[in-house]
Amino acid sequence: MNAVPPEASGTTFSAKAKTVPMGPLPAGHPSIKTGRIGVLLMNLGTPEQTDYWSMRRYLHEFLSDRRVIEINRLLWWPLLNLVILTTRPGRKGRDYASIWNRELDESPLKTITRNQAEALAASIEDPRISVDWAMRYGKPAIEGRLKALLAQGCDRILLVPLYPQYAAATTATACDQAFRALMKMRWQPAIRVAPPYHDDPAYIGALATKIRGDLAALDFEPEVVLASFHGVPKDYLLRGDPYYCHCAKTYRLLREELGWTAEKFQLTFQSRFGATEWLKPYTDETIKALAAKGVRRLAVVAPGFSADCLETLEELDVENREYFIHSGGERYAYLPCLNATEPGMDVISAVVARELQGWV
Repeated sequence: MNAVPPEASGTTFSAKAKTVPMGPLPAGHPSIKTGRIGVLLMNLGTPEQTDYWSMRRYLHEFLSDRRVIEINRLLWWPLLNLVILTTRPGRKGRDYASIWNRELDESPLKTITRNQAEALAASIEDPRISVDWAMRYGKPAIEGRLKALLAQGCDRILLVPLYPQYAAATTATACDQAFRALMKMRWQPAIRVAPPYHDDPAYIGALATKIRGDLAALDFEPEVVLASFHGVPKDYLLRGDPYYCHCAKTYRLLREELGWTAEKFQLTFQSRFGATEWLKPYTDETIKALAAKGVRRLAVVAPGFSADCLETLEELDVENREYFIHSGGERYAYLPCLNATEPGMDVISAVVARELQGWV
């Protein structure tokens, strides 16, 4: 990971903003900058540190979101505050500590998202465009980075949720947070939201290119490759959330692009939480079953994540590796996400260029 100096309040990458004349203003009217275009990359979130209270603040914000947990509040509030936020921060803090970017003293997700924003800005030649990044939970906050773009004169802003597949618990809640910030503004910018890109040829092609390259770098050939997506409760699908369908289409298109059979390349879902049924098949159970059936060489990819994070670096690369080895497997590889690699930036650049049409 590149060692880019961290900014607690976020970083905007752009040419210097200019104040555009708007005609005579009444005495005392504040000066107004306008005429610029903002691009705001939005990812899920990160704790600021791995200690108990930092983790508790982060988990409280995350698990209090009605988009994430749709259980009746009368049932959820005591469970969250009296049980989960008492026991879970310590355990998750240790997990985060095991993958923490100690060079910059931050989570890998924050480092990678910053690198993505910086790389995107470096690839854009139009000096009117400012690129920034934010987290739905934690820092830098979406509201603060929207205000920073407005202060530079961005009267048009493209929101780019970095979730290839749409889900109410990811894309929608990030947009909700942006819209809540807009509700407080006297002069709102024009807003566009980049749609999910789960079936975009640029995305499928980039995934296939990176997977081929990563597999070629291994010293063994996997018998099976799992495409592990983050899970959601099955009930969300039954209520109309398109997430499962988006994941299934990504998987199908990627399998076709790679030319693999359904036996060689399998779809699974990870990170279930609680006692309710989630999207199946489950990644951990599939990994244990494959080893029990005699599969000795396995690789796992995470096409639903635009950047590596706790769910990939700890859950897939550590926890599920142990499941496989302890169940009889011998060789295991986790293939990193697109991150800020050249194929990954090709995807983000393609999405942004398409959605800025008509503005630039």
